[in-house]
Amino acid sequence: MAPAPHPSRRSFLLGAASFAALIPLASCSGGSGGPTKDTTADKGLPVQGTTLTYDPNTLVNNGEPITLEWWLWDGEEQFTAFADAYRKIHPNVEIKVVNQPWDDYWTKLPLALQGDKGPAIFNIHNSHHENILPYCAAYDIDLDAACTDFVGVNGHVIDGRVYYLDYGLMTGLIYYNKAMWSAAGLTEADIPKTWEEFRAVAKKLTIGEGGSLSQAGFNFNTSAYVLLLGKHYQSGTNLFDKEGKKVQLDTDVVKADLAFLTDLYGVDKVGSPDFGSDSDEAFGQGLSAMTYNWGHYYGTLKDKYPSIDFGTFQTPVGAAGAAPYAYDRCNGESTPGINKNAPAGAQEAAQDFLKFFLTSDELLKNLCLRYSLFPASASLADNDEIAAHPVMKALGSIDRYIWPGPMPATVEDNAKTAVADVLYNGAAAPTALSAAQSAIDADLAKTSFVSVEGDYAHADEAK
Repeated sequence: MAPAPHPSRRSFLLGAASFAALIPLASCSGGSGGPTKDTTADKGLPVQGTTLTYDPNTLVNNGEPITLEWWLWDGEEQFTAFADAYRKIHPNVEIKVVNQPWDDYWTKLPLALQGDKGPAIFNIHNSHHENILPYCAAYDIDLDAACTDFVGVNGHVIDGRVYYLDYGLMTGLIYYNKAMWSAAGLTEADIPKTWEEFRAVAKKLTIGEGGSLSQAGFNFNTSAYVLLLGKHYQSGTNLFDKEGKKVQLDTDVVKADLAFLTDLYGVDKVGSPDFGSDSDEAFGQGLSAMTYNWGHYYGTLKDKYPSIDFGTFQTPVGAAGAAPYAYDRCNGESTPGINKNAPAGAQEAAQDFLKFFLTSDELLKNLCLRYSLFPASASLADNDEIAAHPVMKALGSIDRYIWPGPMPATVEDNAKTAVADVLYNGAAAPTALSAAQSAIDADLAKTSFVSVEGDYAHADEAK
């Protein structure tokens, strides 16, 4: 979920193992019993949607039984709800949800999509845009209607067609342990607005003696690179150059941002690379008072660490009182792809299901709540449940968050390597950032990626 789920986005390992050998790693779910013939076209159901609509009163695949697979790496319960709801309308269409770990997914999926035996439907993360797009069928939808009902559609148009959209937008923020906060004598009035205030709060939350930590005030061991790829926007500098084809990591701004983070450990002693090496787990286990992560982490904490009483607040900025160029970057959570190599009947059913997916407000709302997303659907823009979500309340608005485009995985992969070299291997920040920039630029040159930072609503404020 954007960025990619916290395990690193690895490059495709096409030669690592065969598709068949990897199949047992997946888990499947679906409705009980097989599909049954559908003979009733007019189901007496209303057309759903606003401008982009879906009419359920049809026969899919001529009513003949058909089974599709839908591959994904997370959110099995929420996505299965779409499949189950669709089957209630079309009993002849069974959609089997196949869930598998993130790294395995990106090894298996491109292999499976090369023939007609792969999944008809599959979830997409836009960091793998270049690798997956050749296997995607264009959506059979009214593009003007989609642009009316969803934000950000134009950013996905390729030669007048779209192959996936966003159903929601995610970004990063600070998570804090409320019990530790209170024990340190802090109240909601102490929520830091600036990075210097944050530094002071992190010191108060740190517990240790003789150089040995028992509670980190702030732990960024597995999220520093993600924070680094967003913090520079606060200074008014984009991640990519004016042409949108080269990354800007080896800059004074990013060097200063990385120095600030490393000084939190090296100078202020609010944490350590060796204390809670996985910052996600360390916060969940009560070893850290604060951490940085994206919206999806809210659901992870609720699922895996239900005993932690935590709160969230917006990422601090350099100076209080004025909105920055952008608080952070954001990324879209992508709608499913349709396999262009699937048999004709499977593609027809997948296209019909896709229209159902895009117009199912209640189910889309549940996805947004699960992953702490600003909804892309205009009909959910003022939804009270989403607005009341703690992450949404902390962020307030998506207005000052910038989307750089479907950023290839190489950007995060190499940024992660650079930060790890600095934290764990003693590398000089300029050397590590320069190496990362060179590696990323070499990879980007092999792709068609062009940043869309110029489309940001406040792009004219960039330095």
